[in-house]
Amino acid sequence: MDDYKRLTNEVGAPVADNENSVTAGPRGPVVMQDVWLMEKMAHFNREVIPERRMHAKGWGAYGVFTVTNDISRYTKAAVLQPGAVTETFTRFSTVAGERGAADCERDIRGVATKFYTTEGNWDLVGNNTPTFFIRDVHNFSDLNRAVKRDPRTGRRSAQNNWDFWTLLPECFHQITVVMSDRGIPASFRNMHFFGEHTFSLYNAANERVWCKFHFITKQGIKNLSNEEAAKINGMDREYHGKDLYDAIERGDFPKWTLYIQVMTEEQAKNHYENPFDITKVWRHAEYPLIKVGVLELNRNPENYYAEVEQAAFTPAHVVPGIGFSPDKFLQGRLFAYGDAQRYRLGVNHNLIPVNRAKVEVNEYHRDGAMRTDGNYGGAPAYTPNSAGIWAAQPEVMEPPLDIAGAMWHYDPKDDPTDDCFRAGGNLWRILTEGKKEILIQNTAGDMAGVTENIKYRHAAHCQLADPEYGRRFAEAAGLDYGKVLELSKLTNKELNERTR
Repeated sequence: MDDYKRLTNEVGAPVADNENSVTAGPRGPVVMQDVWLMEKMAHFNREVIPERRMHAKGWGAYGVFTVTNDISRYTKAAVLQPGAVTETFTRFSTVAGERGAADCERDIRGVATKFYTTEGNWDLVGNNTPTFFIRDVHNFSDLNRAVKRDPRTGRRSAQNNWDFWTLLPECFHQITVVMSDRGIPASFRNMHFFGEHTFSLYNAANERVWCKFHFITKQGIKNLSNEEAAKINGMDREYHGKDLYDAIERGDFPKWTLYIQVMTEEQAKNHYENPFDITKVWRHAEYPLIKVGVLELNRNPENYYAEVEQAAFTPAHVVPGIGFSPDKFLQGRLFAYGDAQRYRLGVNHNLIPVNRAKVEVNEYHRDGAMRTDGNYGGAPAYTPNSAGIWAAQPEVMEPPLDIAGAMWHYDPKDDPTDDCFRAGGNLWRILTEGKKEILIQNTAGDMAGVTENIKYRHAAHCQLADPEYGRRFAEAAGLDYGKVLELSKLTNKELNERTR
């Protein structure tokens, strides 16, 4: 520690923990009094103007979501009731690239869908992978800085990227996905997408279950090799945007089937690992997919800037019957996304047509830049009031959640049930031989310019996931497999110290 500069907040006070949020209990929600987290996220949201800090390059389309199956036993949300038909807007994006980036880069794809429901807007914000790199929101800004441009060179840095990824072993499963053949989708139409986080559903009796959302493509999965992607990027940097636009224009409307996974509160308490950890999966054999309905994209925007660039999403926008969970990453996103939109588009961004709800909106927010409506005229701007308007609706409140444990900076690695390598190892073992080889070669190629210490750190993680995975990566990267075996027997703290 003596070799490192001491971390402080914005006025010089020492920061005790920069990786683990303050939560109510080891699995409980993040608390607002984690003021360093609030400062960290608020500053990050304001670092770049005018484009989005992340997901800057994107494309979008309107559509319709139709419920085909009955899940009313789990949720009272009107948008998820049998036969419900809801207008939508979906935006697809790369994550790390700027607005001028090429579409066919190796990256995860962000996918956000706005449902214009009869109870207000519901934004489901996720990616084309069921998990994510990190599980604590404290690492959110750091992850994004690691994959963005190096402050000294102004270039993207594989060294920075892999250094960060390998110092946090929970990144391992997502690394395996991104370095696999699915790291570069052939099109937005040919990929699944997911809500990623654990959410909650509650029914008319106010009974809660935990839920994950899966959108499965009806076009089939197709991916690009590095060579195919490089050729396309050299010819058309807007390849995925063009593919989506042209498909809709010719009437070939892309479709996805929405499924949910459901876990009861009792099952969550007894699950063999933290079910709210976004770096983990719920195995389908244990929690089967339940069909809900079909999302179809069928109309292109008329103006890219007005409808795609100004589209704003936040997972904080839910409707009665859909709620949150103690997922530490989700808890931070509930603040960060809306705050980013208020900075990027202004405090009245929800008045922009693409973001505007299709139901009556009655709130106490007033004034602000670009107010484009009547600003609620002379109605009271405060509550409680004697005019009898805009009273809260307690009947839609979700059921209470029991919290256990002291408030503290909990480190998930101290949890004896935590295994950062189970999911990555399971994924490795179901890959075909051809896909295993693609994964190994993609990883070795991406790390070619990375220093050897970081390669050994990743190789040790591969070994912990599956011995074959570790051996084959070590061979492809030109590493001493004996040393990999030795490193894999260390604790995470010891491994990070040995490979600094």
